[in-house]
Amino acid sequence: MSSAGPEVLALEQSLAQLTGRRFAVATVNGTAAIHLALLSVGILPGDKVIVPDWTFAATANAVAHAGAIPVFVDVNPTDWALSPDLVRQALSDDATIKAVIAVDPVGHAADMDALAAICATAGVPLIEDAAGAIGASYKGRPCGSFGSVSTFSFNGNKTVTAGGGGMVLTDDEEVARRVRHRSTQARPGTDYIHDAVGYNYRMTNLNAAVGLAQMERLSEMVASKRAIAGRYDEALRDRTDMAAMPRPDHSESSCWLYNVRVADEAGAHALVSTLAQEGIESRIFWRSLSAQAPWAGCRTYLSGLSHSLSGVVVSLPCSSSLTDEQQSRVLNAIALWQGAPITREKAA
Repeated sequence: MSSAGPEVLALEQSLAQLTGRRFAVATVNGTAAIHLALLSVGILPGDKVIVPDWTFAATANAVAHAGAIPVFVDVNPTDWALSPDLVRQALSDDATIKAVIAVDPVGHAADMDALAAICATAGVPLIEDAAGAIGASYKGRPCGSFGSVSTFSFNGNKTVTAGGGGMVLTDDEEVARRVRHRSTQARPGTDYIHDAVGYNYRMTNLNAAVGLAQMERLSEMVASKRAIAGRYDEALRDRTDMAAMPRPDHSESSCWLYNVRVADEAGAHALVSTLAQEGIESRIFWRSLSAQAPWAGCRTYLSGLSHSLSGVVVSLPCSSSLTDEQQSRVLNAIALWQGAPITREKAA
């Protein structure tokens, strides 16, 4: 039951092998993994860290947990991932930015080559938040293999779940040592002596055992999600009132979630309501973080895309266990809904 069991080590080895990383350290969840990743690359209180403006709040929350300050940068229209051009501008403007977190959104990679080159020029570490992108790849390399440090999540809604949990991955032995040390209350030995402020961020052996069993089915589950995404793609091909989230050519998506964009927020609520009337759960997805109260006053580099995506993106059922019959019910329900056309400007 504790965190000192063989399954934790086995899961770490499994993820290191999957990503080609030298080191993997299991954590209690994905947010803790990002927090430890930031500490391990030297982020200090008051430092600034670039975060996509359109992502789950955990990424920005982990920056705050480290005592740092998020700088929100907009996303690209081609992949809804962090914009390299705006990252370059932000790093040129502000020397107090000490790291960049690139989120792999909803199952595909950000443009990691471009972001890595920009970060290398600026001399700041790149952290890949691959929370939902296990099984995906970028130009043939697995997601989770990029940056000074990368992280995964094994939350209950992920393709591979452990019920909870996360992972920090790196090729730097010293970074891995710092992550492991901080995650175990910064206790160097068996005596109750601590040499730093530590955290109880360890994954339990029980969670790791669940994760290991899931890892055995990774290829099967990703194949199922891709097939589900393909059927949705076909159903949406000729619609003008609903568009699938873009999947860029540089990445082979794991299709973790299937998101559609509609013209306006009223339409998104109407779509969710239509599906609910048929006994089908869906939900409105991420919103711009910089527009929300916890991050008021943070510096931003925005194109307007993250704001335009807020409230108009809906996640459809796409569990790897979704049957053809169940998906047909969703497709039939979608056919009952009609929204306003998405204009060219909104689609961009």
